[in-house]
Amino acid sequence: MKKIVMPLLALVVSVSAASAQTAKDVFDRSVKLTYLGLDFTKARIVGDAAAKVDEIIDNHYPNINQKVVNEAKKFDIAGAFRREEVSTDIGPVNKRNAKIDPDNVKSDNSDDYQAMKPEDVAALVKGFDFAGKSGIGILIVMDGMNKTKKEISGYVTLVDMKAKKVLFTERVEGGLGMGFGYTNVYLTGIKKMIDAIEKKKYTEWKSTYGG
Repeated sequence: MKKIVMPLLALVVSVSAASAQTAKDVFDRSVKLTYLGLDFTKARIVGDAAAKVDEIIDNHYPNINQKVVNEAKKFDIAGAFRREEVSTDIGPVNKRNAKIDPDNVKSDNSDDYQAMKPEDVAALVKGFDFAGKSGIGILIVMDGMNKTKKEISGYVTLVDMKAKKVLFTERVEGGLGMGFGYTNVYLTGIKKMIDAIEKKKYTEWKSTYGG
């Protein structure tokens, strides 16, 4: 019996190791990526006393996520990660955002902006429901909007969805827009974050993690 079990165990371990994702895989253009959306569950809105939190949670957050997906040419996540296309699945992140406690959104304390740390992102990913997906996901974990500084901030996070493990994560910022409505103002900042990945961050990340 031992002679049978041991080879089977070795096979299971080798298959598991072979299927595990690494940071290096992000830069292999043959590897599929899935865009998972923007997680606002830890984000704080700083310096905006007039913000209507219930409306932001119920309407603006899902609208922001949907527009990024629907306007893929404008918010070119595929191009930023040097892919012809990426799959998308924003269902799980929308479910998470819908459960945000309104009392934990607005703040008048400037220290609440960019208070998140990489270990907070790792903990969030561990508790994320990836709906049975495997492979590499792109999750943007928003850590805040600062009305005074006129910018937004979030951790662009590459994850092994099956293992619920962060491959790498880094904070990226984007300036707020001057358009009409909370959604459009926020989307301007998101576009600038994506543009920063395309123009600079991807090359830096490849140099750091792709070797």
